[in-house]
Amino acid sequence: MYIGVDLGSTNLKVALYDRNLTCVAQKSAPVEYIRQEEFIEFDAKAYADSLLALLQQLLAENPCEVLQIALTGQAESLVCLDAEGKPVHNAISWMDERSTEECAILEKQFSAELCHRKTGQQAVLPTWPATKILWLKGHKPEVFQKVATYMLLKDYIVYCLTGKMLADMSIATFSFYFDIYGKCYWQEMLDAIGISDTQLPPLVEPCSVAGAITADVAAVTGLSPKTRVNIGTLDHFAGMIGTGNTAPGGMTLSTGTTMVLTTMSEGTPDPDWDMALHYGFLPDTYVMLPVMESGGVCLDWFRRTCMNNLDYDTLNKELLASPDSGLLFLPYLVGTNAPEFDREATGVFFGLRQEHTNIQMAKAVMEGVCFVLRKNVEDILSKGTKIASIVATGGGAKSPVWCQLQADITGLPVEVPAVTEAGCLGAAMLAAWSEGQYATLEAAAKDVKMVRKYTPNGSEALERKYQRFCKLYRAMLDIAKL
Repeated sequence: MYIGVDLGSTNLKVALYDRNLTCVAQKSAPVEYIRQEEFIEFDAKAYADSLLALLQQLLAENPCEVLQIALTGQAESLVCLDAEGKPVHNAISWMDERSTEECAILEKQFSAELCHRKTGQQAVLPTWPATKILWLKGHKPEVFQKVATYMLLKDYIVYCLTGKMLADMSIATFSFYFDIYGKCYWQEMLDAIGISDTQLPPLVEPCSVAGAITADVAAVTGLSPKTRVNIGTLDHFAGMIGTGNTAPGGMTLSTGTTMVLTTMSEGTPDPDWDMALHYGFLPDTYVMLPVMESGGVCLDWFRRTCMNNLDYDTLNKELLASPDSGLLFLPYLVGTNAPEFDREATGVFFGLRQEHTNIQMAKAVMEGVCFVLRKNVEDILSKGTKIASIVATGGGAKSPVWCQLQADITGLPVEVPAVTEAGCLGAAMLAAWSEGQYATLEAAAKDVKMVRKYTPNGSEALERKYQRFCKLYRAMLDIAKL
C-alpha cells in the first residue's frame, strides 16, 4: 500500500491507498498556531509529532505493508534548525506578515524584472522565506546567529522521517532565493539576506525518494523499517497529478477561499513573461500558477452579509430557478488579483435596481469570479500554451451552477473528478509511479476518473456582459485614482 500525506495549513492529513489507488482509510488533525498581531507561528516539532501520531493511528487500525510514503503540502513556512538539527525558533507560517519592511528593503536592492527572471515571482511579498530570514537578522539576531540550517516545512518533515536534509525544488521555487532556471540557489539574494548556501539543504528534483524511514520512526508508527519516503511536491502540484493533469494541455482549477489555476508550460517559458512561474513537479518542467484572491471568499462574504448564510444546496436550487439579470460584480474584495495586480482594485456592484433579488446578486458574484477566471485563462493562452479542458476541484466544484458558468464564460469544458480533494491522491500516485507500478506519471493519470462534464454553452449576451465587465474594471481603476 501507499500513504499520501498532505502537510496542510489548516489540517494535517494522512491517507492510506491500495494498489488500485483506492483510499482505504484516512486521518487528520488540526494545525495549532501561535498568533500575535501579524505574527503567525507554530511548533515545528509538534507538527512532526502530530504526523507520527496520525501514522500510528492509521497503521494500528489498518495493519499492512506500506511500500512508500509520499508528501505534499504548503510551501513557504520556514523552519530554523541549530547544528544538531533541532528547531531554535517557532516555525514561521507562510501566512505571517511580519516582514513587510524587509520587502521594501529588497525591492530597493533588486529590480522587479531581475527578481522575476530569477525566481519566477512577480512581487516581493512577506510570504517569501527570504524576507522572513532578513527579518530574523534584524529583529532577532540571537536566533539568526544560532541557525545552522534553514528549511521549508515539507523538507523538514522529510528530515524528521528519514534523517536526510534535502530541498525539493518545486518547494524551493517559493523561497525567493531559488533560481528556477539555473536550478540553484540565487547567490545575490543569499548575500542580501545574510546567509550562505551551506545553511540550506542540497537541492533535489521533486518526487525523488529521500530514503527509508529511521528506526525511531518505524518504532513509533508501526511502519516497516523498509518503508521509503518520497519527498513529493507542492500541494497544488499534487492536486494537478491527482486530477490527471500531468502534461501540457491540462488545467486544474481549485476554487476555495482563493482561486488557483495550475497548468504546465509547453517547454521552457520565456523568463520575461508577466506571469507567476514555478519549477514543476517533473524535471525541467515549469508550471504557471496564477492565484486569484477573489475566489470563493466573495461568495462567502455575500452569503454571510446579504443571505443570512444560506446553505449552498438551497442557493444552487434558487440560482437555477432565478431569471438572468444585467447585474455586474467586480470581485476584488481583497485587493489585487492575477493577471493585473492592480493595488487599487475594489469590489463593485453595477446596474443594481430595486427589482433585483439577493439571488440575482449572488449569481452576479459567481459570474464576476468566472470573468476573472477567463482573464487568467486568456493570459495563459496568450503565452502559447494550449488548454483542452479545465478540471474543477475544491468547494466550487460542488456547485453545478458555478461549474457551468465556468464552462460558458471560458469556452472550455469543465470536468469534475471523482476525488475533488486531490492532494493526498496525487501524492499516492507519485508513490505508485516511483515504485514501478506505472511506467510514467501520465500512465497513472489515465486512471483518474471524472464523474461529470460541463460543456460550454456561451451566448452573445454573456459575451457582451464580459466585455462590459472589462470596461467596468478599467473605469473602477480610473475612479480609484482620483
